[in-house]
Amino acid sequence: MTQFTIVDTTGKQNYIFNTNRLRENIGASFLLSQATKEWLEDILKTRFGVPKKPQSEPIETSGLGAEIVYANGGNALIIFKSREIAIKFTRLLSKKVLTEASGVNLLVVHADFDWENDNLYTIVEDLKKNELEHQKSERIHSASLLGLGVTGSCNSTQLPAVDRSDKYIDYDDDEGKDSYLISTETRQKLKAVRKANRKLQQIFSNVVDENIYQFPYRSDNLGRSEGESSYVAVVHIDGNGMGDRFKKHGEGEGKKNRDYINAMRDFSNSVETAGTEALKAVTETIVNSIKSGRVVGKLGGFDLNKNSKSNIFYLPFRPLVYGGDDITFICEGRLGLELAALFLQKFEEQKVTDGEPLTACAGICVVKAHYPFSRAYKMSEDLCNVAKKFVKSEQQKHGVDYFSAIDWHLAASGLLGSISEIRQREYRVNNKSWHLEMRPLWLKRDDEWRTWSGFTQVVSEFKQGDNWRERQNKIMALREVLRQGCIEAVREFLLNYKLPNLPLFPESSSQSEQLIKQGWNNEICGYFDAIEAMDFYLKIGSD
Repeated sequence: MTQFTIVDTTGKQNYIFNTNRLRENIGASFLLSQATKEWLEDILKTRFGVPKKPQSEPIETSGLGAEIVYANGGNALIIFKSREIAIKFTRLLSKKVLTEASGVNLLVVHADFDWENDNLYTIVEDLKKNELEHQKSERIHSASLLGLGVTGSCNSTQLPAVDRSDKYIDYDDDEGKDSYLISTETRQKLKAVRKANRKLQQIFSNVVDENIYQFPYRSDNLGRSEGESSYVAVVHIDGNGMGDRFKKHGEGEGKKNRDYINAMRDFSNSVETAGTEALKAVTETIVNSIKSGRVVGKLGGFDLNKNSKSNIFYLPFRPLVYGGDDITFICEGRLGLELAALFLQKFEEQKVTDGEPLTACAGICVVKAHYPFSRAYKMSEDLCNVAKKFVKSEQQKHGVDYFSAIDWHLAASGLLGSISEIRQREYRVNNKSWHLEMRPLWLKRDDEWRTWSGFTQVVSEFKQGDNWRERQNKIMALREVLRQGCIEAVREFLLNYKLPNLPLFPESSSQSEQLIKQGWNNEICGYFDAIEAMDFYLKIGSD
């Protein structure tokens, strides 16, 4: 009886983002990837002779004990010749994770099936829907022994400390040494950082010259303007409907098990490549924008940080979770909105094997550089989910296909409450019925005004337009008028300042005429977001 196994993890976000130290985030993300891909492949190859490229070694004819269907995006599907082989593999992988990636919560589920008589698609979907979800919801969380006698606590995990950090950090520039107590989990993360950076540089080697640029190890090296506060943007992106697409791509009446395996493997690999290529395109745009600048070591209005020993510039951008449709990166605060939108655009340009277009949603949280990273990430994830709900709502109302959407929050003074609480408290007027924010936005749509191009056009007009350029007091006066939630107040503002209208939205938008005269459309403000984001939006690249 053949065995089918799914390997997954739970608590990934907490494991990666439970610390405010970028080095530890980098190491944690790398170890998670290792646990569900590289280590898995290495064990199957060294202990069972399974090649890492299984296309030429199908399990039904090769005589091998296992075959990887796919191992991408933080989970894996594997076929074993027997339950005994599957259990042995699980023990080896579990031991590897326990000893080299403490804190990673591995989930493994098995199911028996008969290659000749059972349908693999049905077995897999049932295993995902029932057994895997049951494990995720019912698993008993382990409680660590928090120490006996006199012990110190790890600064990041609060677990018993076993060492100090400075032994595992390669200080390759003039940053001050930061020696603090660390647990076994944190030590493993720090030890993985150099390997993680090497892997990242290899993936991006065709767009990033490592003799000129390097990805930063610290958020302080993302760049800043002299004399100004330093902000960091945390960007989380997730593909639309990918679970349904995997399911649809694998199903099919009369589809044989080998056809299912090939279809799932090809689709998984193509999605993995699509996410990586989109990130490469974003990185290339950043590098080209730096090169095209008139001042070496600048991007837009801020300075790039530089390694004083090697004279290599730090890029103002760092992917943390990448590959596939689940992406998280951090960057200099003023680049967050632009780079998120750019990634969505580049992601849509990628081709995958099911022939359908790719779309995704992005959530961006901009905070001060040393704000707790886990809270900023959680907010970016929540914002991504708000954008996804917006997509589903538009689908239900108007029957549109999946589309890319973007949402953000600019937390200049911190975060207090959930995004829904913040917006109820700070972005509602007229008895909480009128919305100052127009977010989430469509990435693009010709007959809609709530789009990325509409937003950026208004920001550009406020910054560079003849009626608004260098007139900060006028713009702030408009912001206060908009807070009143009164169309008549907007008309009076235009009259007092002798303005024919507010900044234009794209002409293709049928609501543009109403917006430029009233500032509002269907109880949604068209200008408050742009005013709020003026200091947090920096356009890069060519038009």
